[in-house]
Amino acid sequence: MGQIADTGELIQGTLEMLILKALLRGPLHGYSVAEWIQQTSQQMLKVEEGALYPALHRMELRGMLKSQWGTSDNNRRAKFYELTAEGQKRLHVESQRWARLSSAVAFVMQAS
Repeated sequence: MGQIADTGELIQGTLEMLILKALLRGPLHGYSVAEWIQQTSQQMLKVEEGALYPALHRMELRGMLKSQWGTSDNNRRAKFYELTAEGQKRLHVESQRWARLSSAVAFVMQAS
């Protein structure tokens, strides 16, 4: 999957949620998705190509994304992905799940 700088791998399922969040802003090609995640996480999250593109493909097969070919900012052919209604629903569900999970972990870590 992707990596959290110096600390290991993303929690399983987190990559899909981050991809959905990136695409909430509008259609992006794969490199821009990875770049947005890295910049937004203040360089803490780096999504490797070997994890990103299979995830995008899986998500498209599962109906969360749709894609079409276009031209990137540097005038190269690129596949642009965008959320479907199913993807928006999934982002909402995963965001709520993540909020509960991160809150529970924070409670455990603060326990004495």
